[in-house]
Amino acid sequence: MLLLATPVGAEVLRIATWNVELTRTGPGLLVRDLTLPDQPQIAAVVRVLARLDADVLLLTGVDYDLRGVALGLLADRLTAAGAVYPHRLALRPNTGMQTGFDVDGNGLIGDPQDAQGWGLFSGQRGMAVLSRLPLDTGAARDFSAFLWRDLPGALIPAGTDPALLEVQRLATTGFWDVPVLTGGGPLHLLAWHATPPVFDGPEDRNGRRNHDEAAFWRLFLEAGLPMPPPEGPFVLLGDGNLDPADGDGLREGMGALLAHPAVQDPMPRGTHGRVEPEHAGDPALDTVIYDSLGGLRLDYVLPSAGLSVAASGVMWPPTDDALWPDLAAASRHFPVWVDLVLPLAEP
Repeated sequence: MLLLATPVGAEVLRIATWNVELTRTGPGLLVRDLTLPDQPQIAAVVRVLARLDADVLLLTGVDYDLRGVALGLLADRLTAAGAVYPHRLALRPNTGMQTGFDVDGNGLIGDPQDAQGWGLFSGQRGMAVLSRLPLDTGAARDFSAFLWRDLPGALIPAGTDPALLEVQRLATTGFWDVPVLTGGGPLHLLAWHATPPVFDGPEDRNGRRNHDEAAFWRLFLEAGLPMPPPEGPFVLLGDGNLDPADGDGLREGMGALLAHPAVQDPMPRGTHGRVEPEHAGDPALDTVIYDSLGGLRLDYVLPSAGLSVAASGVMWPPTDDALWPDLAAASRHFPVWVDLVLPLAEP
């Protein structure tokens, strides 16, 4: 819904995130698929992104490779579809990066559960930024190596190996601060993709970690961590992997972040018209649908409190919309976007 007109001396930027699920079972397979013409998922992703028309986009669930070959090939496909993103950034994620410990206690070392973040290989399910505006990559900050034990009040399960805590990172995928150079100065993208709060045992390791990944950003914004928060405006975005009202997980972590005075929640909505009487949350806010769980709100775009929001939404239309087949073929998740009104610098 449109909230305000664009004032003179301002620009409107669409900031979006989408878990595209462009992940494969081995390194190099996504690169291979991006070179093939007969890949319906990739073709659907490209068409959706062209329709989304975001100025700055955080993709989650996209395989990383050291030289950025996959991201470059995806950008080439987007350019051919009329969506040009000349500025791109992907940092090495924690997913698939081995800890050297038997984290899940199954007697083996080196399986996906033993990595810093679950992954069949190093870089599986990473993140990437695509932007029409320049990125200040020299000023980008990567907090992905921050140790879980160093988070104040961390909910680390009792009995965790002290030696593992010497190396165990908090971020499942990554914690990034990437400045986008707008006409009025830098806009900081604070990006993350948390672990799902399931797929563990009674120790609730994943649920606790998911909670603490949200707590990281709350403490970061409060200057409660060794690294200072950004001085200018920001957008916190990505896949938090937790619905504040439905599904599994320790909801107070996400709830405290959404209620933090430093951020605003535009509560982007889809137009699908779905109802889920068994859920406590509004289905219009959902960003993903799972066969067993139904719709959940897992993906977020949260501008800093001082920014003006012109519009927002979840690209989740009714099933008779012409875009629906591409959305269904691309991912279980749906793009989330926010249009921000940013002042231009004085001439």
